[in-house]
Amino acid sequence: DPYFRMTRDVAPRIGCQKPALIESLFFPALQGETGKMSASDSTTAIYVTDSAKQIKNKVNKYAFSGGGDTIEIHRKCGANLEVDIPVKYLSFFLEDDAELDNIKQEYGAGRMLTGEVKKRLIEVLTDMVEQHRRARAAVTDEMVAVFMAVRPLPDMFG
Repeated sequence: DPYFRMTRDVAPRIGCQKPALIESLFFPALQGETGKMSASDSTTAIYVTDSAKQIKNKVNKYAFSGGGDTIEIHRKCGANLEVDIPVKYLSFFLEDDAELDNIKQEYGAGRMLTGEVKKRLIEVLTDMVEQHRRARAAVTDEMVAVFMAVRPLPDMFG
């Protein structure tokens, strides 16, 4: 962002702090890039409160696939990774970059089917949600009270 870079260069000269910027990507809705996630439509997103069964159902039923319409077409032409939602979600959540590259290569070439990619995504998401569930269960009322306690802020500018 050229305006942000210019502001960081100019700010110290006029006696101001350099601004900070956090850039992030949004997760696409399960139905594809054209849709958006919505709290009123639970089929558009995976929630950390979803059960393993709900995650499996949402991914298998609603996650938009870039794979071919038939197995024959898919094997011949491969998948369109640019629009495939399971691949995009794996790009965010799969920690093993080599495995992700292999999935993209195999799926894009038609050697891996949509069901296999969705199955791997379900495994990754279910594991992540289960880890979150365990960590959340370990939080005690005392921990919440300490975190939420009113306390003075440090003087960062004085």
